[in-house]
Amino acid sequence: MKKRLMYIFGTRPEAVKICPLIRETAGRSCFENVVCVTGQHRDMLDQVLDIFDVKPDYDLDVMRADQTLFDITREVIQPLQEILTKEQPDIVIVHGDTTTSYCAALSAFYLGIPIAHIEAGLRSHNIHSPYPEEFNRRAIALISDYDFAPTFDAGQNLIREGKDPEKVFVTGNTVVDALGFTVSDDFSHPLLEWAGDDFILITAHRRENQGEIMRGMFEGIKRALLEHPEHRAIFPVHRNPKVGELAREVFEGIDTIRIENAVDVKTFHNLEARCYLCLTDSGGVQEECPSFGRPVLVMRDVTERNEGIMAGCSYLTGTDKMLVYKKLKELLENKKVYDSMVCTQNPYGDGKACKRIADVLEERLFLD
Repeated sequence: MKKRLMYIFGTRPEAVKICPLIRETAGRSCFENVVCVTGQHRDMLDQVLDIFDVKPDYDLDVMRADQTLFDITREVIQPLQEILTKEQPDIVIVHGDTTTSYCAALSAFYLGIPIAHIEAGLRSHNIHSPYPEEFNRRAIALISDYDFAPTFDAGQNLIREGKDPEKVFVTGNTVVDALGFTVSDDFSHPLLEWAGDDFILITAHRRENQGEIMRGMFEGIKRALLEHPEHRAIFPVHRNPKVGELAREVFEGIDTIRIENAVDVKTFHNLEARCYLCLTDSGGVQEECPSFGRPVLVMRDVTERNEGIMAGCSYLTGTDKMLVYKKLKELLENKKVYDSMVCTQNPYGDGKACKRIADVLEERLFLD
């Protein structure tokens, strides 16, 4: 008898990392997939589903203008009781640390349904940074039955917290698998034609950075760009209007930077593959850029992805504008330092994580 896997996710980053796994398990005759999306992100999520050709069985469509964490939590949990009761999955699969993932895991726990947590074990050890993600992933770990850690260190975090080592599996990060679907040698785009070679890629969106902290980050980048007009920069801004408004205010009048509306994931991954370096406060970007040998400056005070720091391909600048400016300036002026951050191997994975996860699910679900 087939085992029914129910995937529940709602944001673009989740979709990028979980859709390759959905495709992997869909190709195995022992599994039946049920896909439920919450729509915590909307068109950004739909773009990813289209790229991976994943068609949801359920769509909660929770996204609203100016939604709060209270809104998302309420709108996700309420309908899941009926859906889970109807579908009776053998396991619920959630990814990472979003509010959708937390609510889905909690709903499954209430109904006594086993939970598999993909990208488990990441820890910043600061409950307020990233917010609310650090809480979400710790809370999911309390109730998950199978934990798929992307790295050895993430797995050790779980074991130190008391998780059964027999149910912690180090697999690599599925985002590396996703790049095989999205990046191509023949990709072309008007942004690449404008940027030329050696362009800088910028992203920023974290809740805890928004406001004056983010303004400082942008001011540091601006100073370095003005001193190095030979480098152009592309900034696909987050859908949060506050981020876009601030970016356009700070970078107004600088013709070497393009402030663009958020691009689809295929375009973004191909920009990563071709940039000179990336400045970001994103988690996924820290994991993706090393696949292309691109240095990453992480504009955060703490990171739960220390493997890139240890490997030397990422550098934690902090959020102070002078720290951001000095490190960016150094990489633009000192080729030796730049070259030292070009990794030949991605510390987050080798592109085979989905197969490893599916193998474990196949073995354990039929064994248990």
